[in-house]
Amino acid sequence: MKKILLATDGSVQSQRSAEQAIQLATAFNGVIDVVHVIDAERAKHDALKNITPAALEQDRKQRLNPVLTKIKKEGIPYKLHFLKGEPGPSIVDFANKGEYDWVILGSRGLNPLQKMVLGSVSHKVAKRVKWPVMIVK
Repeated sequence: MKKILLATDGSVQSQRSAEQAIQLATAFNGVIDVVHVIDAERAKHDALKNITPAALEQDRKQRLNPVLTKIKKEGIPYKLHFLKGEPGPSIVDFANKGEYDWVILGSRGLNPLQKMVLGSVSHKVAKRVKWPVMIVK
């Protein structure tokens, strides 16, 4: 359990996922790849609202700050990766191109549609990633 992929969007569930990733990384002297997917639909919506790229970047960093702060506080080595596209397939593609002992993500994220379709991203990831997946409630 030395290499962990943590998919996060800054939601409460993804913060809980970060805690699990930190526990595993601490116990096994591991490293964490933190992945945040920039949803194309949301990016389009933000562009139409005339939100500047700098403001978008600041918003993303602010959303991820609680997760990254927890990882930094524990002194765990990590890399942050920004992906573009639909969250489920983007995470699956990224994970399957690497070698991970665990892929960890929350059961739900910030996407309002996920409130209606429970765990659609986590379900896609669990079905299609070739590594063990931990879904945190």
